[in-house]
Amino acid sequence: MTPGRRSSTFTRLLRHGFTDPAAAERLLSAMDLGAVRDDPVLLDALGATADPDLALDGLVRLLEAQPTPTDRRELLDTLTASKPLRDRLLGVLGASAALAEHLARHAGDWQALVTYEPRDLHPGVQEFERGLAEATDPVALRVAYRRCLLSIAARDVCGTIDLAQTAAELADLATATLRAALALAGAAAPEDVALCRLAVVAMGKCGGHELNYVSDVDVIFVGEAAEGADEDKALRAATRLASHMMRICSETTVEGSIWPVDANLRPEGRNGPLVRTLSSHLAYYQRWAKTWEFQALLKARPVAGDAALGAEYAAAVAPLVWQAAERENFVTDVQKMRRRVVENIPVSEVDRELKLGPGGLRDVEFAVQLLQLVHGRTDPSLRSATTLDALQALAAGGYVGRADAAQLEEAYRFLRSMEHRIQLYRLRRTHLVPEDEADQRRLGRSLGLRADPVAELNREWRRHAGVVRRQHEKIFYRPLLDAVAQLAPGEVRLSPEAARQRLVALGYADPAAALRHLEALASGVSRKAAIQRTLLPVLLGWFADSADPDAGLLNFRNVSDALGKTPWYLRLLRDEGAAAQNLARVLSAGRLAPDLLMRAPEAVALLGDGEGGGLQPRSRAHLEQEVIAAVGRADNGEQAVTAARGVRRRELFRTAAADIVGSYGTEARPVEADQGAVVDRVGGAVSDLTAATLAGTLRAVVREGWGDTLPTRFAVIGMGRFGGHELGYGSDADVLFVHEPRDGVEEREAADAAGRVVAEMRRLLQIPSADPPLLIDADLRPEGKSGPLVRTLKSYEAYYRRWSLVWESQALLRAEPVAGDEDLGRRFIELVDPLRYPRGGLVEEAVREIRRLKARMESERLPRGADPKLHTKLGPGGLSDVEWTVQLLQMRHGSREAGLRTTRTREGLAAAHAAGLVSAEDAAILDEAWVLATRVRNAVMLVRGRAGDTFPSDARELAAVGRYLGYGPGHVGDMLDAYRRTARRARTVVEALFYDT
Repeated sequence: MTPGRRSSTFTRLLRHGFTDPAAAERLLSAMDLGAVRDDPVLLDALGATADPDLALDGLVRLLEAQPTPTDRRELLDTLTASKPLRDRLLGVLGASAALAEHLARHAGDWQALVTYEPRDLHPGVQEFERGLAEATDPVALRVAYRRCLLSIAARDVCGTIDLAQTAAELADLATATLRAALALAGAAAPEDVALCRLAVVAMGKCGGHELNYVSDVDVIFVGEAAEGADEDKALRAATRLASHMMRICSETTVEGSIWPVDANLRPEGRNGPLVRTLSSHLAYYQRWAKTWEFQALLKARPVAGDAALGAEYAAAVAPLVWQAAERENFVTDVQKMRRRVVENIPVSEVDRELKLGPGGLRDVEFAVQLLQLVHGRTDPSLRSATTLDALQALAAGGYVGRADAAQLEEAYRFLRSMEHRIQLYRLRRTHLVPEDEADQRRLGRSLGLRADPVAELNREWRRHAGVVRRQHEKIFYRPLLDAVAQLAPGEVRLSPEAARQRLVALGYADPAAALRHLEALASGVSRKAAIQRTLLPVLLGWFADSADPDAGLLNFRNVSDALGKTPWYLRLLRDEGAAAQNLARVLSAGRLAPDLLMRAPEAVALLGDGEGGGLQPRSRAHLEQEVIAAVGRADNGEQAVTAARGVRRRELFRTAAADIVGSYGTEARPVEADQGAVVDRVGGAVSDLTAATLAGTLRAVVREGWGDTLPTRFAVIGMGRFGGHELGYGSDADVLFVHEPRDGVEEREAADAAGRVVAEMRRLLQIPSADPPLLIDADLRPEGKSGPLVRTLKSYEAYYRRWSLVWESQALLRAEPVAGDEDLGRRFIELVDPLRYPRGGLVEEAVREIRRLKARMESERLPRGADPKLHTKLGPGGLSDVEWTVQLLQMRHGSREAGLRTTRTREGLAAAHAAGLVSAEDAAILDEAWVLATRVRNAVMLVRGRAGDTFPSDARELAAVGRYLGYGPGHVGDMLDAYRRTARRARTVVEALFYDT
């Protein structure tokens, strides 16, 4: 071959789309395919394929496989003369290396592509059955199956059939194959056939008439005894037939495999019997089935075996499918299943997942099925098992906007076409977009993208995936807004009953009120209404994911009424990423945070301060500085405390919002794994805020009564949870007050001033307010309620030296200065250190007294009627158990172990472990129990708006507590069991460490 000739061929091959024209030229020369090389028609046909290099390689191998030169010549002549064959055969060879391999092994199968008549274009089950009829063993069945698949692929790549027809033909071929496999199994065991009736019901994509090229074929088997046969023997026979049929399809032979037959959608999954009677199926579905099982039954379709039995099964389960939306937590169950699927995708693959990833095919299917199940109860036109047919019916019925449905259908068709062509290449079950550029080039060209196949493919793929992500939420919620906004008179709109059905399915207890709120928010032509119409579809989804969607929507309306005309508010929700999601979570999580927000709507701004910065707690120094500055601008004590309360209200909201957002998680902020850190953050933030509020109140009282200087030094000592930096949202602030006369001031004058300060602080803080109360409790002072509210440092010293009881020493373990004179506070701590950490530890009599007091408290203080096992404070394994155990260790060993000298329970427990006083396992058990009990108390306050030490009795409140703790709908029982289990383990440790049992 001359260089010139070579250069000319090379150029022509390059122009026709070959990426390796030199290799192609060698192939043509080796086979002496001058007819191909010189025939512009054949070269054009090769260049029109998805991968000309692959197509030529497949053609050469097919020609090599022809048994004689005459056969080879016949093939080439037919290719040249018949454009339909040329397009079909070369199109398949350029798209599928696997089918090229089949043709190379079965050199005569190319003739299956010769026929080109209208009746050949859309074969059904019967035509495929005829194509499989001659297969008398599993190997022959595989060959015949591939031959039929070859004809489907040829029509597909040539565009003779569209995506929906391709998927339907694949499902029909699967049906014919199941029938052929069952016939082979029956022929091998005619005695089993005589004993039973067996129906094969297709599920999933096969049942929905929308199968992939390579997919598990999901089935359910229904068996009954033949007339006169014993039922047990019949079911065993049916099971043998079903198992054999599955093996015929699934096992790998020299001809490969067909596809796995998956029966895991049956009742009880892989743990249940493979074959059940119809009555057994119905008994299971009526008593035990989960929501997703009814969703799966939507696609159930009898395909093989006993047709009458299959039809009886389909008729029996259909009513159950259309009642599924009435189940409690229906939507959240389905959505939770969808989230679980996404969470199980390897991180390295999630961005390439066509089927399961965000914006993937499963998002379309789930959204369509949800709407079918909600509205199909009353509208039989929606009961198609095929996704695209169902989507068109939803649009025709006004359940989905026509434009939205059209966008979603276009995206679904493109993504499914990508999936088909990816699988067709190797005939492997995959949903991953390839990373290799050559694979992406072939994929893009197969979809008709020719200018820059790789760039166009990625651009179109991302565009369609983005459409699916947006429409997944929009098609479910947008029609609710269209039903009330009345902006487009010509649009088909949800009927009031259909809107009510959808809201009930979403978990709204009062759909009429919800529709009124939506109308108020979305109606009109104002900028506010327009932005809210954009936001609401997504917000409604987040509300529906909460325990109280009604409250979330009502609270959003209230906030919008208060702030809707404020320019920054809607801009924040529209533009600030996680701000809208954070707000939805906060508004639907309970009463405390929304109540705080209603009194300070401008605090919404905290939710959008990038990267969660607005929800980070402020330091005590920062808070105290702000409170004192606010107090300094007030005219009197009442105004000063009002100003301090304003700061407290905002900061309580900041802390509560951060806690709620952290417990739900968002796309920007996943749920924090270390719940102990969450508890510490809340306890520290509320304690710091309480300290700053007391400091500001003290400053206001002193300024109004004495100007700049009080006649006596004055300090507030935090006690209990306050001193331990462990305050909850509803905790009282335990304190002691101490003073010391200044030089030259008489003791009586100092005492009078100190008493007036305490009285005025308490009066101001007790002024009625809609804010959560800040109650000061000084009952831990010497002599309790009988003793003076404030003492001098010397008086404390005298009392503790002469009269102190062991419980008072124990209480002082949590003492820490929180406000007032820092030096006086420090000296008070120096005074009490020897009491709380006695040199040489506790005498045995004192240990016995602490144990006696603990036992008395357990028996006397538990509220009547309360379940001790669920009481977070006084119940076994609760806060009191853990805290008294740690405190006993502190008093016994604190004088020797510096780490134990802390006011914080978890730090003290960690120090006890570090000192070898508690094993790692026991320390972990106690820490887990303390953290969980604290989280429950915080959750109760967030949900109910008032403090409580046990789980709520109201079902919706209990569900909201469960949601905060990470338990989804329907799992409050699991939450209570987990609490009891954790507390029980902790109590066992307490009995060993505290009671020495």
